[in-house]
Amino acid sequence: MNDVIVIGAGPAGISAATYAKRAGLDITVIHSGIGALKNATRIENYYGFPDVISGTELYENGLSNARRLGIHIIEDEVMGLLMNDAMTGFVVSSGKEKYEAHSVVLATGASHKSPQIKNLADLEGRGVSHCAVCDAFFYRQKVVAVIGAGEYALSEAAALSHVAQKVILLTNGEPPAQSLPPEYETHAEKISSIIGSDRVNGVRLANGKEIELSGIFVAIGTAGSTELARKVGALIQNNSIKTDNEMATNVPGLFAAGDATGGLLQISKAAYEGTQAGLSVVKYIRNRFTKG
Repeated sequence: MNDVIVIGAGPAGISAATYAKRAGLDITVIHSGIGALKNATRIENYYGFPDVISGTELYENGLSNARRLGIHIIEDEVMGLLMNDAMTGFVVSSGKEKYEAHSVVLATGASHKSPQIKNLADLEGRGVSHCAVCDAFFYRQKVVAVIGAGEYALSEAAALSHVAQKVILLTNGEPPAQSLPPEYETHAEKISSIIGSDRVNGVRLANGKEIELSGIFVAIGTAGSTELARKVGALIQNNSIKTDNEMATNVPGLFAAGDATGGLLQISKAAYEGTQAGLSVVKYIRNRFTKG
């Protein structure tokens, strides 16, 4: 059991891990790659760098410093986040492993944008969901679809398959990241629109085909911080994770930092929030698990 698992290895995640590690906590960082920093080819406005630095260089520097401090770093794609059976900590799951910790810091960046499909946004909460673990119960013995073409989509489909009558995969024109299991009916065409006024009734594909559905689960790409936060009941506001001044969510032991909390999408803001989350998680662990 780790003291803390930090999900994400950008400025927010590494800052949180660094401060928690220096306070003596047992830290594991889990990340699936560089993320948004790879798009920053020239960083010229960050304190302490007299010359231009790329996002990739800054990212690698952060990882190197974390390793120097002895922080355990795992490259893996996180797809699930749950409370443990005793409700005293968290279980973080990938497609292959499960990791446990007393506390979690979410720092994987901003939430993925939903695909631009007619009526999709209008029907969120009325048949459109972003969390199978949260909402599968409402679709017992009903036909549902998952929009996505990667491991995260398959993970959501697997969670639904234990409850729903039938699960359909809609790749929305994206090539699958891997071969899709034959047990799922799959449609590769672009989605033209979601059918329904008050609730989801189905989808209309670009080729004109209509499929009757009771629910649609969006699982594009990988699970971002917001998607993971939803799985344990954390409050979401304007598609960002709601936190207090100490970067704590409404779920005890769950913190968030960086682009996932909204606001200014800058490296300096992410590093500050990561630092605050790291200090806050130290206080949380000491008060809850080491007092007396």
